[in-house]
Amino acid sequence: MLIRRETPADVAEIRAVTAAAFARQGEDVPVESPLVDWLRASTAWLPALSLVAVHPDSFRGGLGGSSPRATSAFYRGGLGGSSPRASSGPEGDVIGHVLCTRATVTPGTGTPGAPVLGLGPLSVRPDWQRRGVGSALVHAVLGSADALGEPLVVLLGSTEYYSRFGFRLAGEYGITPQRPEWAPHFQVRTLAAYDPVLRGAFAYAEPFDRT
Repeated sequence: MLIRRETPADVAEIRAVTAAAFARQGEDVPVESPLVDWLRASTAWLPALSLVAVHPDSFRGGLGGSSPRATSAFYRGGLGGSSPRASSGPEGDVIGHVLCTRATVTPGTGTPGAPVLGLGPLSVRPDWQRRGVGSALVHAVLGSADALGEPLVVLLGSTEYYSRFGFRLAGEYGITPQRPEWAPHFQVRTLAAYDPVLRGAFAYAEPFDRT
């Protein structure tokens, strides 16, 4: 499995993977799928932090009947700001995608928000779930964010799943969610540039308000 930055050629596949990963009964298109497009068109978009997982087995049609197995990952490119590029030759289909976008933590009314990151959506194609793809994507995007000097990453999700990556409840760091009901699932992963004075109210990028 290869993890690399998103390229324009990946957009349609990312949209399809996200829709499949978040499919819910009675919903034609899950909101997470257009959300990625809205974020891509916004000022919160950070190209270095939109990563895809591709696998040659998928390109060769090797999914049928294969048993689930751990998937090793190779991350190529871009920690130091190099431009995204596709490797020579077919890589395979996109089987997963992760995204971090610009968010803020504001210490008080009338003060400017400090830049942080919001992680999500994280999407893995259903036939590749529980095979290590999501974990590989999260590790890769956290490494990229750390290398870019970002202080922390915030997400809303399962504490059981995300604790393995070092996420802890945001309240431990004095960071509050936009909605109080998020608190049991609202988490922070600090990075090397984190400063404990960074406390206050978190806000996702505007496109999240449309969901």
